Amino acid sequence: MKPSTKMVRRPLLPLTDVDPLTTPIFETTSYVFDSAAQVREYNEGRSAKYLYTRYGNPTITAVEGKLAAAEGAESALLLSSGQAATSTALLALLQSGDEIVCSAAIYGGTLHLLGDLLTRLGLAARFVGIDELRDPERVLSDRTRVLWFESPINPTLRCVDIKAVADACRARGVVSVLDSTFASPVNQQPLSLGVDVVMHSATKYLNGHSDVTAGVLAGGSSRLAPMEKVRRSLGTILDPQAAYALGRGLKTLVVRVERQNASAGALAIWLRQDPRVHAVFYPGLADHPDHDIARRQMRGFGGMVCIDVGDYARAAAFFDRLKVFQRAASLGGVESLCSLPVLTSQWGHSDEELRAAGVTHGMARLSIGLEDVEDLIADLDQALG
Repeated sequence: MKPSTKMVRRPLLPLTDVDPLTTPIFETTSYVFDSAAQVREYNEGRSAKYLYTRYGNPTITAVEGKLAAAEGAESALLLSSGQAATSTALLALLQSGDEIVCSAAIYGGTLHLLGDLLTRLGLAARFVGIDELRDPERVLSDRTRVLWFESPINPTLRCVDIKAVADACRARGVVSVLDSTFASPVNQQPLSLGVDVVMHSATKYLNGHSDVTAGVLAGGSSRLAPMEKVRRSLGTILDPQAAYALGRGLKTLVVRVERQNASAGALAIWLRQDPRVHAVFYPGLADHPDHDIARRQMRGFGGMVCIDVGDYARAAAFFDRLKVFQRAASLGGVESLCSLPVLTSQWGHSDEELRAAGVTHGMARLSIGLEDVEDLIADLDQALG
C-alpha cells in the first residue's frame, strides 16, 4: 500500500483485550462488516453488530441500559432533546384522526408542539385541567389513544395521582405517557405505578451539568419498538459524545438529587415564612394542595421551588437583583437558576392558557443547585428587597 492508503486504513484494535473502566466514545458514523452474509444477518435481526449510528451506537446503547435500570424499565431510548423524545413518541403512537388528551398544565414546548404543529397532521389535541385529571376516566373518549401528563408540573409543581391516571388509561386501552423530568428517577418511579412510557428531558437532572441537550424514553421493549423505528426515520438519536457526557453525569445523579431535595425543602420552608412572598409552591410543604399525593408516590420532593411575589414588576425586580442564583432557563444542574415562566416556558401563552396552567405574571421558578443553602437564602433575602 502507498502511504496515503495506509493513513486512511483503520487500525486493527484488540478489543477483546480491552476492558475500560469508563464507557468509550464510539464517534463513528458507520461500522465494518466482513461479508454480505453478516449484513444479511444484521438486517434480519440475527446479529448484535451495528450498521450506522443513526440506527444505534455502542456508547448510546450502554447509556440507554443505565437509564433503563434507573427507571426499572425493560429498555430506554436516547434522543437529541426532550422535544425530540416527545415528538418521536407521539408520532409513533398516533395517526391522523386519533385524539391525544393532554394536561393543560404542561411544559410550554409540549403545548405548542401539540397545538401548533401536530394538529396540522390531523391529530386532535384536547387539553384538560388538573382538577379533571382527578377523575381520569371521564376525560377519555373512544377516540383517545394517548394521555400525556406531567407530575410534578412545570412550573407550579402541582402533582397528579399517577396510578389513578395509569389505571384508567389501561382499562380503556389508552397509552399513558408521563413527563417525569422534574422528579428524576431518584424521586419517582412511574413505571411501577402503571405508566406505559416515561419521558425525561435528560438535559436537566439526568445530565445535571447544563452542558448536554438530550431526551429519553423508557418503558417496555415492545412499547418502545415503534418509537425506535420513528427515531431512525427522523434521525432524532443522540450523538455519541453527548451520550458519553450524559452517562458520566448519571454517576452522580443520586447524590446530586438528594442534596437538591434537602436544599429545596429548606428554602421552601424559609420562603413560606417570609411575608414578602405571596405564595410558595413546593410539594414537600404540608399546605401544598397535592402534598398527600406527592408523599404517596415520591421518594423525595425535588429540587424545584416556585414562588409568587405578587405581580410582574415585583418578579422582574426580584429576578434582576439575584447574585448567586443565575438568571437562566433550564433546570436540574449543579448551579442554582431562576427564570420567570411568563418569559420562558410559558412565553407566548394567552391569558386563558396561563390560567389553565395555573401560571401568574408574578411567578419566579427556582432550580436549586449544589451551592451552600445559607448562601442561597441570603441571596433570596436581598433579592426580595
